[in-house]
Amino acid sequence: MATIIALVFLIPLGLAWQDAVRGEVLADAAQRSATVQGALAVSRDPKVVQKVLGTIGDDPTRRPVVHGLDTGGIVRASDEDVERAKERGAPIVVPVSDGVVRLEPVPLGPEIGVVEVFVPNSELDRGSGGRWLALVAIALGLVVASVVVVDRIAARAVTSARELVQAAVAVGDGDLDVRVQPSGPRELAEAGWAFNRMADRLVVSRTDERELVADLSHRLRTPLTVLRLDADALDSDDTSVGFFTEAELDRRRTIRRIRQAIVTLEGEIDVLINTTRKSVAAQEAGPGMCDASEVVRDRMVFWAALASDQNRTYQVLGAQLRIPVAVPRAELAAALDAVLGNVFRYTPQGTAFEVAVSRRDGYVAIRVDDAGPGIANPDRALRRGASDQGSTGLGLDIAHRVARQANGSVSIARARLGGASVVMLLADPDATPKQVSRFGLVGRLARERDSATRRWPRPRGRQE
Repeated sequence: MATIIALVFLIPLGLAWQDAVRGEVLADAAQRSATVQGALAVSRDPKVVQKVLGTIGDDPTRRPVVHGLDTGGIVRASDEDVERAKERGAPIVVPVSDGVVRLEPVPLGPEIGVVEVFVPNSELDRGSGGRWLALVAIALGLVVASVVVVDRIAARAVTSARELVQAAVAVGDGDLDVRVQPSGPRELAEAGWAFNRMADRLVVSRTDERELVADLSHRLRTPLTVLRLDADALDSDDTSVGFFTEAELDRRRTIRRIRQAIVTLEGEIDVLINTTRKSVAAQEAGPGMCDASEVVRDRMVFWAALASDQNRTYQVLGAQLRIPVAVPRAELAAALDAVLGNVFRYTPQGTAFEVAVSRRDGYVAIRVDDAGPGIANPDRALRRGASDQGSTGLGLDIAHRVARQANGSVSIARARLGGASVVMLLADPDATPKQVSRFGLVGRLARERDSATRRWPRPRGRQE
């Protein structure tokens, strides 16, 4: 393609250059013919004209010839061409064996003469070899330069396209960590940026799906815990000792099936959570708003009934005033259920607990205290997926993630009731957060940042 373009431009340029040289040579011949005409206008004496012709050029073979006047010289034009020039009354150029002649009619008294000026081929083609050689060299240079430039551009485009294809294949094989460095032509660079954005969105979408499955599965633990506790409160399902009526046997077998079904369901939920818990936390959408006190009152209606069945005494403090937080209602309810579910799951029946809501120093604190054995390793309990009790380890992580969504934190300390105290600190949307104090409610956040490991010498502990 580059060769064709070079030929298209350079061949007409060479021809035009040759025509320009030919025009210059013929213009010189016209000038010599005009000199002869000037001499004829002064005198028609052949000797005088011959003297003038002798001054025009040193080469006798190229001196002009006057047809109709005996001035000597070499005649190259035929009689027919001379007559044609006379009839036309204007200069004509006629090719001859070794060049061209310019025939221009001039008046010679009553008759018409013709001035013949010879131009050899050597002058017509003067410098033509060098011109065409220069044009060929220019054409070759343009072709080579265009090939080099196109090769470099094509190499960049091919490299960018190959990297994009390899990255797409890797993503198709499941490696979502692959990214490309956008390069090459603008279109390929834009495709690279679009690919990176697509890969990022795939990571977020997959993580979001897995977190949703894990968290929804963990939320099933709340009603499942109630079913398990209710099943534990039923009579014995032992049918191997004693004498029972047929109705009693059926009842005990039913109780056994219920308990076995609950155990099986718990195992299935554990498997479902464990298969999705390794994903990193997804990016949260813009937080909603809810009333923390209302959420606490609403969830305690549910947990109060279960607490009554298990003879647990409890208190709810500070939930009578409206306290807004920048967390969706469903998310806050799930976090509170996760913490309260731990109390019912890992403390003995009859263990007292307390739920308190307070607002201070730019934060809203939701605190759940219990009188149980406490948590042996608070730092480990706050790590996602870590558990010493055979569970999924997602309970406190749900609370921690909700707190982070509201620019807060979760801390674990010793409760005044003797057990664990789990505090969710949420940024107060109606107040500007103040400097963290080492005392009071907000001091819990500072104590958590100190990374001080708290251990209580208890024979048994709980963690979720």
